[in-house]
Order: sequence, then structure tokens, then C-alpha cells
Amino acid sequence: MLAEIITIGDEILIGQIVDTNSAWMAQQLNAAGIRIKQISSISDDKEHILKALAEAKQRADIILITGGLGPTKDDITKKTLTEYFNVGFVENEEALENVKRIFAKYNRPLLEVNRQQAQVPANCEVLNNQNGTAPGMWFNQEGKVYVSMPGVPHEMMYMVEQQVLPKLKATFKLPFIIHKTLLTVGEGESFLAERIADIEDALPAHIKLAYLPKLGQVRLRLSGYGDNEAALQQDIDNYAALLTDRLGKVIAAEDDIALEKAIMNKLEERGQTVSVAESCTGGYIAHLFTQHAGSSATFLGGAVSYSYELKESILGVKNETLWQHGAVSEETATEMVEGALLNFKSDYAIAVTGIAGPGGGTDDKPVGTIWIGVAGKGKTLVKKFTFGNKRKQNIERTAITALGMLNTLLTRE
Repeated sequence: MLAEIITIGDEILIGQIVDTNSAWMAQQLNAAGIRIKQISSISDDKEHILKALAEAKQRADIILITGGLGPTKDDITKKTLTEYFNVGFVENEEALENVKRIFAKYNRPLLEVNRQQAQVPANCEVLNNQNGTAPGMWFNQEGKVYVSMPGVPHEMMYMVEQQVLPKLKATFKLPFIIHKTLLTVGEGESFLAERIADIEDALPAHIKLAYLPKLGQVRLRLSGYGDNEAALQQDIDNYAALLTDRLGKVIAAEDDIALEKAIMNKLEERGQTVSVAESCTGGYIAHLFTQHAGSSATFLGGAVSYSYELKESILGVKNETLWQHGAVSEETATEMVEGALLNFKSDYAIAVTGIAGPGGGTDDKPVGTIWIGVAGKGKTLVKKFTFGNKRKQNIERTAITALGMLNTLLTRE
């Protein structure tokens, strides 16, 4: 069963808002056994909308539309749908009562433009909007289902969960779709592909393998499609086990989670902790840890020590080390990570120091020169890296590389 998502609104196309609706809907549909064929964002233009609907009809069984249902003149989706289906408007009593209820709740006068929200195409089934005035609309036309919903995320989400998905499940016989994601660290996708080529070649037609690379990480996603859920799950588990056995320590997690979350899970299982000593990343590594609920179980905190003075006073870096070798050096990175272990009393520590850019580089230490140290359980590993000249990318690369090094240290132990 194939679906297409169409988001309507000039505000999306000019970058004024980010289209989070499509990603969320795709996740919900996929979990229900509906595969997404295409996602499109189009302008508030009648001809553009008509063309998009006609093309989507050729590709998909289900067309989901969001946006353009407001009461103002720039919201033209509903009117365009009447033209597409060649029908007129009717007033829906349930939708009108919903509009009246909302305006009465806030003691606001009901204007004619708001009353017109209850005007819907004659061939639609109304989906009541519990969180707004614009009703959703369900069309079943020539074996295709069209669903038009508000673009406001919380209105759309409630409608999808409470009404659209149950109706789709009742209308179509949906297959099962099962995904299994393995997170790998420290090896590029081409090297991974070469190592597992025979396993990938042996996959049956109903199971696909995707490579999803991102800054020092590659997620391997197995996706299976079928009518027998138990048999499909067994197939996915078997091939995931083959990949895990083949790749060994390259596997950081057997779930679709972030690298820092995988590290925290390992630490929590062992009853261990980690701290950080950050210079060039300015607290970004700490942010990666603390964005996850429950991070306090394993992440103790740390220091953002930009200056020589703070490296000395907080981390215990020797004054002569800094003046002799500089802040961006193996010696300083070593003393930073070992100082974090000692002073913050954690089981493991990460330290980073470098030149993020775009300025500050020298001939012997160009922009992008980064030293990273990880330590714990009597082991210290310090490495030099040379990244590019983009500050934001250098910060992100440093953080992910540091986490990868820590994951390697944890895996070895």
C-alpha cells in the first residue's frame, strides 16, 4: 500500500517554517504498514495543487494533504479540492457546532469568515478537529483515498492518531513493515558494504538494507515487508544477527538511537559515569548527553575550559605544559582528560582541545587541528585529528569523534 504526502504553503517553500509534519506522518504510516512513495511541498497556487493531486493519484493509493485550510483568503486548499472533484460546497452541521464551541469557549464573536470553516466539499466525510476550527476531510474517489488536514502540527497529529489511521486500517488490508537499525561507528559505508557484501546479496526480495551515513557513523537499516508478522520478525532478527556477528566491535548499538545514548546505556548497565573537559566544542558534548532524559544517571558534568587559567585551576593542567606545548597539543589533551577523571571523580572522561576556526590557525597548527583524549579504568587514549575550516562542522566532528573513541574504549573493556 503506497501513500504520498503533500504539504501546502508558501511559508514552507521560503524556509519560514520547517516541514515537520511530513516526517511525523511518514513514521506513523510506516508503522501501520503503509509505504511512502513521495513527499512534496507545494505553493498556495491552485494550478500547482491540482497538478500535484493528479500526479499523486498515478503513484499512490493514499494521498495525505496538510495546509491551506484556514479562514483567510490565502488558504485555498478546500476551494481547490471542490474543483478537483468537480463538486460544490455544503455546510456540515458537526463542523459548524465545533466552530461555535471553540469561539464560545474563549468568549469571542463568531465572524462570517469563521462560520465558513464549516463549508466543506459535498463529497467528503468530515473529520472533526478537536483542537481547531478547520475540519479534516476524507475523500474516497475511484479507489483512491484523499485526506486533507490542517497544517498546524498538533491539530494534524491528533487527527491522524484518532481518526485517519483507524479509518485507513479499516479501509485497506495493510501488510506488516518491520525495521531493525544497527548503529556503527568508525568505519565508512564503502568499507562496511565490502565487509557485508555477501550477506547483503543473500537478502530475500522482501528485505532491504539501507546505509545511512552521518559524521563518523553509519546506521544500517534492515526493512522487511510481509503479511506474516512473526515470520517477518524472525527473518529480520536472523539477518541482523549475521550483520552483528560480522561487524563485531564496529556495532555501537542494536537500536535506532544516537551514539551518546548508546554510550549512556552501556555505562548505566555497568553502574559507571562519564565527565567532560571541553575547550573547542564549548559544551556541545555535554549538550549531546544532557538532551536525553535520565542522563544524570551516568553523566556527572564537566568543564568548558577555554582559557589557560581555567585549564589549570579546574582541570589541573600544568602551567609549563601550556606554555611549552600550547593548549592544542597532545600533552595538554592528556592532562585535561586525566584531570577530569581525577577532579570530577568519574569512571570515564572525554577531553577535547583544538582550533575550530575560522581563524586562529598557524602553519604548524592549522584550523581544524583537534586533539581528543578519552580515559578510564587505567587507560588513556589521545589522538590528533585534522578536520576542515568550517567552525560548526569542526565542532560536530570533534564531538562525534570523541564519542566514537569513548565507545571503542568501552567496547574493548
